[in-house]
Amino acid sequence: MYKKTLFCFSFLLISLSILAQKPQKLSSNQIYEKIQKLNFLGSALYVAAHPDDENTRLIAYLANHEKARTAYLSLTRGDGGQNLIGPEIRELLGVIRTQELLAARSVDGGEQRFSRANDFGYSKHPDETLEIWDKDKVLADVVWAIRTFKPDVIINRFNHRTPGTTHGHHTSSAMLSVEAFDLANDKTKYPNQLKNTSVWQPKRLFFNTSWWFYGSREKFAKADKSKMLSFDIGTYYPLKGLSNNELASIASSQHLCQGFGRLTTRGSQTEYVEFLKGDFPKDKKDIFSGINTTWNRVKGGGDIGDILYKVEENFDFVNPAKHLPALLKAYELVKNLKDEHWKKIKSKELKAIIKACAGLYLEASANSSSTTPNSVVNVNFEVLNRSKISMELASIKVLPGGNEIKKGLDLAPNSKKNFKENITIGALDYSSPYWLSTPWDLGMYKVADKKVIGNPETKRPIQVQYNLLIEDKEVSFTIPVVHRYSQRDKGEIYEPFEILPKVTTKLKNKVVIFSEEHSQKVSLEVRSGAKNVKGTVSLQVPNGWQVSPNEIPFDIEQKGDVQVVDFKVTPPNAQSEVVLKAVAKVDGESFDKELVEINYEHIPKQSVLLPSEAKMVRLNIKKQGKRIAYIQGSGDAVPESLRQIGYDVIEINPKDINDKNLEEFDAVVVGIRAYNVLPELQFKQKYLLDYVKNGGNMIVQYNTSRRVDVKAPFELKLSRDRVTDEHAKVTMLAKNHSILNYPNKVSESDFNGWVQERGLYFPNQWGKEFTPILSMSDKGESTKTGSLLIAKYGKGNYMYTGLSFFRELPAGVSGAYKLFANMLSVGKEESKKETIKM
Repeated sequence: MYKKTLFCFSFLLISLSILAQKPQKLSSNQIYEKIQKLNFLGSALYVAAHPDDENTRLIAYLANHEKARTAYLSLTRGDGGQNLIGPEIRELLGVIRTQELLAARSVDGGEQRFSRANDFGYSKHPDETLEIWDKDKVLADVVWAIRTFKPDVIINRFNHRTPGTTHGHHTSSAMLSVEAFDLANDKTKYPNQLKNTSVWQPKRLFFNTSWWFYGSREKFAKADKSKMLSFDIGTYYPLKGLSNNELASIASSQHLCQGFGRLTTRGSQTEYVEFLKGDFPKDKKDIFSGINTTWNRVKGGGDIGDILYKVEENFDFVNPAKHLPALLKAYELVKNLKDEHWKKIKSKELKAIIKACAGLYLEASANSSSTTPNSVVNVNFEVLNRSKISMELASIKVLPGGNEIKKGLDLAPNSKKNFKENITIGALDYSSPYWLSTPWDLGMYKVADKKVIGNPETKRPIQVQYNLLIEDKEVSFTIPVVHRYSQRDKGEIYEPFEILPKVTTKLKNKVVIFSEEHSQKVSLEVRSGAKNVKGTVSLQVPNGWQVSPNEIPFDIEQKGDVQVVDFKVTPPNAQSEVVLKAVAKVDGESFDKELVEINYEHIPKQSVLLPSEAKMVRLNIKKQGKRIAYIQGSGDAVPESLRQIGYDVIEINPKDINDKNLEEFDAVVVGIRAYNVLPELQFKQKYLLDYVKNGGNMIVQYNTSRRVDVKAPFELKLSRDRVTDEHAKVTMLAKNHSILNYPNKVSESDFNGWVQERGLYFPNQWGKEFTPILSMSDKGESTKTGSLLIAKYGKGNYMYTGLSFFRELPAGVSGAYKLFANMLSVGKEESKKETIKM
């Protein structure tokens, strides 16, 4: 029986991605572990810069072996990275990575915090990072995190003493943590925060060092370790049937959009932390040594500890409900604690344990996954007491602001109670990630409500408070309203319940390129968030551009249905870049948001509301060739961008490539990181190179340099060279090469307006057959000449580029379009001349 229990728990962890949206139901083992954590009053805060920076081994060790309340403070949400599982980038990628972090914490037992810092991409020095981030605001957020979480121990992932040797975000996170360690206890610093929290002084600060920071294992072995603590984080947890490092691997594997799926590991493994500030622990094997982590830490806690330590010592795995009287007694005492910090934390933990011991199931499921403000929603309620203890549902209350509904239902053992209520929804804010509700800038998100800064996600809009009498003791449980349904091919599904606009609109293309003066059709989707919605929709553009008609009526009967309308947009004669906005009107109310739904199985469904707008670019561009084959790698929007300027782009599966089917294409383009993620490409490379040899053009976009061979026709070695300053000066090395002159003249001004970066993972060694086209560098660094290389191979041309076209084209950067069109047209000038002669 015991082995079976362990297996079930292990299976639950491994299946976490499938069950990501379902409510947690605890086994006896899990209840016992929660009681162990309940009896430990110590906390640790781990600090780094991005999702995936965190050391899940150490977080899991602190949360599960030490039983400490442990949180990861990631200064950013990873908005500036790449996405291995889909097309979302920038702020939408940040939404995905936020949820992946929460999934990781649900495995390793930690909690999650953030700052308002926006991940603007790779940074080479903390000076640049802290200037773009607004150092004072991010420092304030770190202080806020310390003051609200109140950690005894802070651990930095990175070394604050080595600026310029690694990602600027990494070093900055450590520098800010070191500074905040002292400021958090100074009431003169960020005094406005003290309206909602109190000052706090952590006991000690560490740096999570390893051999990697020393350059080699040999150097680390010789290093002075007198100020270091070490732990064997390979400890085994019989209650889980997993070791700590297995748990950590499963947690890391939640970062799927970054390709972090990995094998689990087992066995002894040593982790080191270097002491930086505070009081040095007496026991170098115990990071909490000398810190009171018992119930005696809080005034009045001794009596609580007397009860709860006995529950832990005598826990009944077969019948955990046996402990409910003692748990209820402890809960009453916790409610009377004067220490508001521990009172809030331990009340929440105790109620979760009481709920689990009673086998108490509570659910509030709406008939659909969303509604609009000022509406009425039908909600199905289910309440079930699976213990023999006396229990009554006294009332329910819908939050926020709802009336209390009296129930007085006797919850007899294992007798399910179902009922329905029509819930009136007031004028609530829409559901959307709170940090995206206000326009943001390159380095910082803006959050109006200072109390929510650092929260991982927006609080669920509608919640239900169940007010129960358990053994005549008042205990309330608050749960979010969800939407529960089933699908034949997936089974039971839980989705978040959202408040969404009555109407949302979506411009089909986020960038519309006008390569000629002619008008273009611009399609707009109008989506209804309720039944029977009628209104009009219009497009707003600046002077010089024309839209016809002025507005178009729509009439949608079914909620969730979409009506597509078409406008004709006419550009000016001169080159121009403007923003086009869509506005729908219903009964005099305007709606200007687009609804973006992100739905992957490993994270809960996300509803994101963004401005409904698109970029219009009048671009004088010429091109040769028409039909392009595109091989997607880790996913990008380049194919759609090329279609915008008139190319016929066919996305092909590398498995389908043979010695004949590439002949029909004028060029073959390989998407970003294709050689990293598509092993089959190495088997098809001979066909691709034969295509080039026979006269075709092949463009290979960037791949990461780790353990990859792009199998170019000549020597080509990738590096980690990159130019992160999107404004860095670009010099034309091969001014007379056709790639800079035909069919469009490319000049230095065409590199104005680039976004996030110039490029990444440039080659740093190549054969003499390649011609470097451009040079560029970040401030204070050597010139990089490998951003765009071209080589004649047989009758065709092979090009490798680390320029970030995957960012620039979807952003509508005019110069990037001109250069890419020239790359696709290489060699066509000679063909055109030959045609004229004939």
